[in-house]
Amino acid sequence: MRAVGRVLVAVALLASVSACARAVAPNPQPVTATMMDLIGGNAGRAVEQMGPDTEVTLKDVSGKGRSVGDPVEWKICETRPGPNRQITGYPVVLGVVRVAESCG
Repeated sequence: MRAVGRVLVAVALLASVSACARAVAPNPQPVTATMMDLIGGNAGRAVEQMGPDTEVTLKDVSGKGRSVGDPVEWKICETRPGPNRQITGYPVVLGVVRVAESCG
């Protein structure tokens, strides 16, 4: 009788392990967010809005190849991903020009 009891315990244990394994998603999907429409906005405020957990790269799209120092002095002409698109990878890229310049 003891052998039967051990078999039943083993079967119950295996069943509970199998049930737990099925509860975990086999291929978890990355968390995604939607890109805000930031076109025409101030780059400094946009970076603040996106928060410290969002990796953001600022790129001069004027064709002059300048480095972007203080983002408050720049405005957004384009974004990658585009407005209202899913952010599925980082960094988010903000294409910017100086505030006084046009996006052209």
